[in-house]
Amino acid sequence: MSSPARLPTILDIETSTADHVRRQEQLANQITLLAGQINAANHKLLTLIAEFDRCKGWSGGGTLRSCAHWLNWKCGIAIGAAREKVRVAHCLAELPLIDTAFASGEISYSKSRAMTRVATPENEDYLLMIAQHGTASHMEQLVRKYQRVQRSMEGKIEAKREASRKLTYYQDDKGMWIIHAKLPPETGALVVQVIEAVVKPN
Repeated sequence: MSSPARLPTILDIETSTADHVRRQEQLANQITLLAGQINAANHKLLTLIAEFDRCKGWSGGGTLRSCAHWLNWKCGIAIGAAREKVRVAHCLAELPLIDTAFASGEISYSKSRAMTRVATPENEDYLLMIAQHGTASHMEQLVRKYQRVQRSMEGKIEAKREASRKLTYYQDDKGMWIIHAKLPPETGALVVQVIEAVVKPN
């Protein structure tokens, strides 16, 4: 006659639960460690891409038009993603704080890509703080809002320039033209070129 199956005790349940929690923690640690290593590897890849593009290693006397096209051909990266990698790679050279955090594996390519759209040496520390405490989605949202503010400010500056345009001209009693103008930089440079060409001795 077989003995009845032993019912699990409280100790058995606690041991099983503890083992399960330990395994979850091990998996979490392995995933985050590997993610950091992948971040660092992505940074190394972009460093190489920037150097490769600077020395025009992709040209090789062939018909390729850019480093992005070479990445598309040789590395199987979609052309849009390849262009972004080249852009980010060059931006990182001007952003030492973001570059260092990315190289150490602390932040991901996704966060670095978003930040480099608006980052400057003056604001990168603030952006990096957000990246270290938020998600890639938070970073994308912040960058979009930042870009909207930038466009709005640029629009206001342009409107002020347009409003401050002035051009007055008249002839003196000897028939000579007197000209006073206040123009935006590009327009003003063009007007100066034309005037210089007109008054230049033959």
